[in-house]
Amino acid sequence: MNLITSRDNPQVKAWRRLAQDTTAYRKAGQFWLEGDHLCRAAIDRGVKPLQIVLSASCFEAQGPQWAGLTDALFVLPDPLFASLSGLESPARMGFVVAWSAQGQLLSDASTVVLDRLQDAGNVGAILRCASAFGYRQVLAVKGTAALWSPKVLRAGMGAHFGLHLIESVSEEDVAALQVPVLTTSSHQGPFLHELLQRQELTPKCAWVFGHEGQGVSDSLMALAHQKVRIAQPGGEESLNVATAAAICLHASATAAI
Repeated sequence: MNLITSRDNPQVKAWRRLAQDTTAYRKAGQFWLEGDHLCRAAIDRGVKPLQIVLSASCFEAQGPQWAGLTDALFVLPDPLFASLSGLESPARMGFVVAWSAQGQLLSDASTVVLDRLQDAGNVGAILRCASAFGYRQVLAVKGTAALWSPKVLRAGMGAHFGLHLIESVSEEDVAALQVPVLTTSSHQGPFLHELLQRQELTPKCAWVFGHEGQGVSDSLMALAHQKVRIAQPGGEESLNVATAAAICLHASATAAI
């Protein structure tokens, strides 16, 4: 166990960057997981932390159960640990985990494509849906919120560890997919429930979900094998993109059941 008490310690500064900078993981080759739930979700998926950082109160209560996972276990006074966090109510523990850009695109995998989504909460929620409904791969078009940022990790609630994630993909990458591409639209194509009734949906596909304000780009829309609308009997103009994704992914994933 290594005790650190100074805010100016270089290791503390490095953790703070990982915890508060949305893209620091790309340069550092490491990302920050904060909180008991996320850390346990990582362990359950076979993730090995490089470092474990505990507040003093957490170490007192739970130290023995974490001590065996790595030799690099650090303990900080509670106020110092809280200074690392980007949360309004900081957790009491965190992991530092190795990160590397996942390489090769899986052309025949059931896929979710995120087209320039800006909101980290939306991105994380869609990752949760993708994992829950059996989609193996998520591609983030350049301009999408950083997939391994602390906010997206928190919103994903552990879904990251069961997905093949690739950032900064191009339209050419999407065009290379060997599964049908479906795009959501507010005014083009048949309604989702009509496709279900006609048994024209399949889990083996790629769903594209677009920017919160602009929707799917014209160039990606042009790749669509099918454009799909969601019926809104209540008369709202549009749905939140994460809500739309949950509806579409569930419908497609369960179409053959």
